[in-house]
Amino acid sequence: MSSSTRWTIVVVLLTPAVVLPLLVGVYDRTDPELWGFPFYYWFQFLLIPIVAVLTSVAYWLTRTEDPPTDPAAKADDPAEVIR
Repeated sequence: MSSSTRWTIVVVLLTPAVVLPLLVGVYDRTDPELWGFPFYYWFQFLLIPIVAVLTSVAYWLTRTEDPPTDPAAKADDPAEVIR
């Protein structure tokens, strides 16, 4: 998988985690209730595990990504000079 494809998938995964809580009009109501909780509360509680899973998948996709190497930055790094 190319780097740009991987980062596109990460952005798509993280977008609902950022956008849904900002769209208050979507969940600013009391009906339907679940175990006596208004929709406003249980929808936000439902978002927590969903966002946790999406964030975990996005992290998993990016942790295998090699950091970019910049030879000029390595030369200025004191730790690299000692090695």
